Amino acid sequence: MPQAYISIGSNVNAEDNIIAAIRALKKCYGDLTLSTVYKNRAVGFDGDDFLNLVVGLETAQSITALVENLHRIEAAQGRTRNTEKKFSPRTLDMDLLLYGNEAFHAAGISIPRDEITRYAFVLQPLFEITPNYYHPTENCTIAQLWDNFDKKDLTMQPVELAMPLSTV
Repeated sequence: MPQAYISIGSNVNAEDNIIAAIRALKKCYGDLTLSTVYKNRAVGFDGDDFLNLVVGLETAQSITALVENLHRIEAAQGRTRNTEKKFSPRTLDMDLLLYGNEAFHAAGISIPRDEITRYAFVLQPLFEITPNYYHPTENCTIAQLWDNFDKKDLTMQPVELAMPLSTV
């Protein structure tokens, strides 16, 4: 089964929404690989800080079916996609970053997501859980991407949630 990596972020009732997302993913996919949760400033707008992490899982679902399921989980936590600006507060934001070794661009979905190479809050937790994964379009490993990432302005901080995700 393909390995999929998903970024999860929230800055509205963040701990509760992230815990709900992890529970829903475990119910659908079983065992998960979880990165550290990081706190970082909102990007692209003034707003509360975000909590972000990356989750790895195995699935037999197609890319489109997996993305549809992520959208259902977001909606269950109050996410309304059609009325939100691109950069705005989020109850829950779940993005499929990588799926096996595939490059996929259709139905409004782009895999691998370009956020991997643009944002430390995506790349660092991805590096943490799969450093040797070979990025299908950058022609290098996640570790190499992280090694070459400009870290001079990093403001991310690891955080402990009130309920450890390992117990969810």
